[in-house]
Amino acid sequence: MCLLAAMVNGAASHAVEMDDLHRESIFHPASAIIPAAFAAAERGHVSGVALIEALIAGYEVGIRVAVAAGPNHYKYWHTTATCGTFGAGAAAARVLNLNEEQTAWALGSAGTQAAGLWEFLVENAMSKQLHPGKAAMNGLLAALLADRGFIGPLGILEGEKGFFRATSQDFDEEKCIANLGQEFLSEENSLKHYASCGHTHSAIEATLKAAEGKAFGPEEIKAISVSTYWAALDLLKRVEPKTPYMAKFNLPFCVATAVRYGRVDLRAFTEGRLEDLEIRALMKKVSLHVDPELDRNYPKKWPSKVEIVTRDGRRLVGVCDYAKGDPRNPLSEDEVVQKFKDLTEGIIPYEAMKDIIDRVMNLESLKDVTEIFGEWRQRCPSSRSSTS
Repeated sequence: MCLLAAMVNGAASHAVEMDDLHRESIFHPASAIIPAAFAAAERGHVSGVALIEALIAGYEVGIRVAVAAGPNHYKYWHTTATCGTFGAGAAAARVLNLNEEQTAWALGSAGTQAAGLWEFLVENAMSKQLHPGKAAMNGLLAALLADRGFIGPLGILEGEKGFFRATSQDFDEEKCIANLGQEFLSEENSLKHYASCGHTHSAIEATLKAAEGKAFGPEEIKAISVSTYWAALDLLKRVEPKTPYMAKFNLPFCVATAVRYGRVDLRAFTEGRLEDLEIRALMKKVSLHVDPELDRNYPKKWPSKVEIVTRDGRRLVGVCDYAKGDPRNPLSEDEVVQKFKDLTEGIIPYEAMKDIIDRVMNLESLKDVTEIFGEWRQRCPSSRSSTS
């Protein structure tokens, strides 16, 4: 059942588009890696320190594979699904204390299962949550099989018929091991502040900077110009906001929401907001452009520039290189805790919420990770995870 736990938690963690983001690798590590590591950790009743070690291993492997795969990989392949499978396999292998050979087998079996194409976004389909769920499950499965002696291909990344050559035209396999053990790419990980696709965040923040804390109605606005990098528009320009979820991938909707309400949080993506006539009117005023200078900085930066032209002739300009939540513009500890509370409100009782926060913030002191949910797990049958 640990495999099903990994899949369900992986899918759920990606559902509201507020999971983490590693900018350069164009990758959401947590939704694939943490569910695999946690399912394996609960199954083995390991310590909090062991779980932390597994997560670091999983993040480094997943991120390094994604960086090495190159931006071209992302044109067709959802990195969280593909490279997330490697990260999940590495994290689970660490929890299981696999030796060097077994870990290589696990990564080989993980890589041969790596999949996830962007076509779902073009067709407004529902596959995105399936991607990290399957990545978590498949990575964990690969590690469990390796633990039983199941041999995986050792050249799964760099081989003539391996992952890199099959999925990218600009891969650089050396990036997998560059400064390994000295430079930790996971330190560049971001925590999302806005409840939408990461490619919308710098535009949202640039909009908020331009507006300077004010909210505007459509009658006050003449035009809104959004300049950004090519990859953002290539991925998002054909997405129609037909559902609250797809609205998270529609730049005009996100920018119009920022203009009208001065924030883009969980409440921004509802059926009511989709039907909001003022939002619809503002969306029609939004024009999207690729800026060559901004594009040159991608993916080290995901920058945007927004210019709002008001009816009375003012030009309000905002520029954002690093959106809120990036390591260069980080969330505070209080903001991270509040984000958890907002996401779990109505799901976890308040008292249990406080206990979970305390245990997670002191994870290194736990002797058994199954203690994280404490008595709440016993009181609430629906919250019990079967990871045996």
